[in-house]
Amino acid sequence: MAKIRGVKAASVSRPTIEGAGVHLMRAFGFNEVGRMDPFLLLDDFRSQTPEHYLKGFPWHPHRGIETITYVLEGRVEHGDSLGNTGIIGPGDVQWMTAGGGIVHQEMPQGGDRGRMGGFQLWANLPARYKMMAPRYRDVTADSIPEAELAGGVRVKIICGQVEGVSGPVSDTVTEPMYLDFSLPAGAELEFPVPPGNTVLAYVIAGDGAFGAGFDTGVGNRSLVVFDEGEAVAARAGEEGLRFLLMSGRPIGEPIAWGGPIVMNTQEELDLAFEEYREGTFLKHD
Repeated sequence: MAKIRGVKAASVSRPTIEGAGVHLMRAFGFNEVGRMDPFLLLDDFRSQTPEHYLKGFPWHPHRGIETITYVLEGRVEHGDSLGNTGIIGPGDVQWMTAGGGIVHQEMPQGGDRGRMGGFQLWANLPARYKMMAPRYRDVTADSIPEAELAGGVRVKIICGQVEGVSGPVSDTVTEPMYLDFSLPAGAELEFPVPPGNTVLAYVIAGDGAFGAGFDTGVGNRSLVVFDEGEAVAARAGEEGLRFLLMSGRPIGEPIAWGGPIVMNTQEELDLAFEEYREGTFLKHD
């Protein structure tokens, strides 16, 4: 039998303000630097109050990371220094590799009812890929496959593979897995994950329990960090359970982090901000 991963830690996301005044909930970020390697940050920007998100994230730089935006409700308008523009709508994913440098903006617009819902995950890049050419993967909702598992469990496969079905995002640097699980009330799940990888779950609806004996109960907006093992186990509560499952191979390198830029040394970080001030930040057209 597969060794079920225990729960190393569980916590509830915390309110914070980012961008030009966007109110959001942070599951983890700078205060946990290195602990979720290769992941850096997870923000939950679900809101029913337009004033909390409409100011958005005006033009700003990124270098050395990937940002993964998953929208459930509303839309996010975006543009960048490469000339790309577009809209991320319900069920869509934008997987952006900043690499050596990109300047972009992300402006949440909300839906017909003024509601906005989604998540942004940051993944670090190893030193040898920090300065790679930036690139986008714009993934539409209808291109994300969904698989049904035992007990009525359903999973949307953004990145990774489930029972032979692969998600649309491939050719990634840290071999991440990004899945959206929905469990009906009382359903149980045992799902294999790569040994040695960092594995996280973030609850986005309902409640349930995780761990070998389902001994860690959590609710909406809760982050679960798993211990070592070959599989994760979850059981849904009376209202069902929906969660994002993220897995990635640790990089194990030093992290120098300043706002939207993440490098390996303070010298590299200082150079990035100096280049941004002087107008020499962008390395790729």
